[in-house]
Amino acid sequence: MLKSKRNTIHSKPATNADFSKPGTNFALVSFGMLLAVVLVSGCSGTVGSTQATNPPQQTYKISGTITPAAGGSGATVTLSGASTGTQTADSSGDYAFAGLAPGNYAVTPSKKGFTFSPTSQGVTLSNVDVTGLNFTAAAQQAHTATLSWVASTSAVTGYYVYRGTVDGGPYTLLTSSPVAGLTYTDTTVQSGQVYYYVTTSVDVTGNQSGFSNQVQATIP
Repeated sequence: MLKSKRNTIHSKPATNADFSKPGTNFALVSFGMLLAVVLVSGCSGTVGSTQATNPPQQTYKISGTITPAAGGSGATVTLSGASTGTQTADSSGDYAFAGLAPGNYAVTPSKKGFTFSPTSQGVTLSNVDVTGLNFTAAAQQAHTATLSWVASTSAVTGYYVYRGTVDGGPYTLLTSSPVAGLTYTDTTVQSGQVYYYVTTSVDVTGNQSGFSNQVQATIP
């Protein structure tokens, strides 16, 4: 009669696993009475990133000439609209605005003693520079307004002259000292304006009378 052999399996814990090793994941697997430790080493890496960049915006220029040079030279040219700015025309009357984004603009020249035709020009910048935005300057005609009045019946040393731009006042004193005569010429009037004048008389002690009647002057 045969005797059967009896086999005994003894389980032992794994002793070669380093549980303190950084970057290592551990999986515990059970097979009946056997225990095994599977070491799964992790991996790491750096993934680069890219960022899309837009190309710089295209810019454009507005330029022109103010003629004749006598009127254009030194003229102030003002830009308004999508961007604003000022330029001074050179000795030839040339001006330019550079580095402008696409959009709608207006260009207006100015210079004391001159008028300009046209007074202002609008322009749209889109894909190309705008050149030849020209103006013509014309010297303003000098104007004056001459006043005269009747002498006061009282003893006076002179008269003060006042001027306003609104019918009935208020008025601004034009003469720093009394006018001894009976006339006065205003050389500071501007073309296209309407002015209103009054006078007062001054006695020997410096006292002024009330305003005279008002007169109107329209400057062409």
